[in-house]
Parts: sequence; C-alpha cells; structure tokens
Amino acid sequence: MLDVKTRFDASARAVLHHGDCRDLLAEIGSDTIQLVVTSPPYNVGKAYEAKKSLDIYLREQALIIGECVRVLSPSGSLCWQVGNYVEKGKAGNIVPLDIALYPIFAGLGLKLRNRIVWHFEHGLHCTRRLSGRYETICWFTKSDEYHFELDPIRVPQKYPGKKHFKGPKAGQYSCNPLGKNPGDVWVIPNVKNNHVEKTNHPCQFPIELVERLVLSLSKPDDWVLDPYAGVGTTLAAAVRCGRRGAGAELLREYADVAVERVRAAAAGELRVRARNTPVYDPADAGSTLTRSPWTSSSPAADSPVVGQAPREGKPVLRSEQLRLLEERQSY
Repeated sequence: MLDVKTRFDASARAVLHHGDCRDLLAEIGSDTIQLVVTSPPYNVGKAYEAKKSLDIYLREQALIIGECVRVLSPSGSLCWQVGNYVEKGKAGNIVPLDIALYPIFAGLGLKLRNRIVWHFEHGLHCTRRLSGRYETICWFTKSDEYHFELDPIRVPQKYPGKKHFKGPKAGQYSCNPLGKNPGDVWVIPNVKNNHVEKTNHPCQFPIELVERLVLSLSKPDDWVLDPYAGVGTTLAAAVRCGRRGAGAELLREYADVAVERVRAAAAGELRVRARNTPVYDPADAGSTLTRSPWTSSSPAADSPVVGQAPREGKPVLRSEQLRLLEERQSY
C-alpha cells in the first residue's frame, strides 16, 4: 500500500497535507515542481468556502499563485481551472474568473499558452440566463523553454482512412497514425451523481481532464502539485501516470477520501472513466426516454399530450392543450 506522507518529502510518491496550502507550499523548495494543476474555490458560497468580496478573493488568490510560481520549475507549467464568480446570487452579474485572474499571472511573468475550454453537458439549469456548460483551464508556462508532449494525449482521428487526393502524397494516408491533436476545446463529462468517479465532493475534477495535462506537461517521476486538492483527483492522476503528487486540503472529510483514492490509484484499483471514451449517447437510454411524448407516432387514446395523426401526419391536440394554445394566440 502506498504511504501517503503528510509533510513534503522529496523522496515520497505522494504527499497530502491536511491543512492550509500555504503551510505545504512553505515546505517546498523553489523550482521544485514541474506541474501545478488545480481548481480553486470560485467564491460562490459552496459548503467548503466562505463567500467574500471579489477584491478580497483576488488578493488571497494572488498570494497562493505567487507561491505556486515560486516552487514551479523553469520548464514547468501551471494550469488554473476556473468558472464564474456570481455577484448578488444566482440572478446577479457574472465575472469570468480566468479574466479576473489573468493580470495576476501576467504580473508574475507567466506566459499563457492555451485557454482550454472544458465543455460538459450537465449542470445547474438556469432560468434567467443560458445554462453554463463550460469552464476554462488557463495553461501558463514559466519560460519559453517548457516541456510539452503531444503524442501521449492524441485522440482518435475523425476520418482515420482519409488520404491525400493530389500532390506527391496522393493516395497516402493523411492522418497521424497516433491520433490527432485534441485541440483547445475538451468535451469531457463532469462528475455528477451517476459518474463512476463520484465521491462526496460537490465539485470534482474528472480524472481524464487532469491526466491530459499530466501526460503532456510532465515526465515520469516529476512532481505534480494541487494546492486545493479536494478529494485528490490530481494526486491520483499523477500516481496513475507514474508521477509524484502533492497537495493540500483543509477539510478532513475530503482529505480522507483523497488518501484512499491515491492508494487505490497506486494499486491500479481506482475506478475511472477511461480516457477517450465517447460521450454518452442519449439513444442508449432507449426510446422511452428519447422519444418526445409531444410528437409520439402512436399516442394512447387517453394520453394528455400532442400526438401524431397516423394518416394525415399532422399533430393531434388534446382539448386542454388546444384551449391553452388558443389563449396564447389571442394575446
């Protein structure tokens, strides 16, 4: 069983500090960490955070970011994954946190290499604006001499049999046999209740998202740091990929889960959604869920829905729905 240290130890495989991340960062030497991957609290009042003014939040973030940059290797990368800060409750103005935080990173001399859009299908259903279905990962480097490998994170080709149709390569396959560049829009399901990786944390990273960063931006045995470790997804991803993982978590209930997940990852027993698994196809749920009850081709005689007349091919409206439709049209 993997021994997860509670204090930073350069010889360890995994370190999880139960407490303030500033205490852990103070133990780490400068230029030690190859990759920082984290998703800090968004200051939206979750159970694990106290909501504060945006100015105070940004000042506190600046302190943590400054320490992360200090410990980052000259060839290292920092990936900060955030969403939106919402002012005055759910109906208030939103502030994209990557935009608000950017001056802090730029002021510390970091260089933005990609602004990755992470798209997912499920989440809170908004009623006064469009429902949010993406967050962003800002990938920064400390210098122009940074580590990046594309091959470990290539994704399946859309048309693997495509060939050049003219020129000196006519007839040859035009695709890279290892796969294509995943681009800067990543479609990866978020971790909701029916997700195989779900734990007791309400805002949990999917392993695949972190592994793409770990595999492309670090090498075996490199240190990967998450100052806001939560239930240990970054550490588990690092261990699964043959790296070393370090992180801090304030809440004991999450830290305990993180330790177990890291140990399971080391033993090859952590349940994960495999990389490059196609996004779930709703059709797999069967016709009872995917067939619209308002356009059914064979409605039941007593069904209070819009049906489809079998001969004329026109919608059949039940009397109550017809009355409502007439009322709307009279406005």
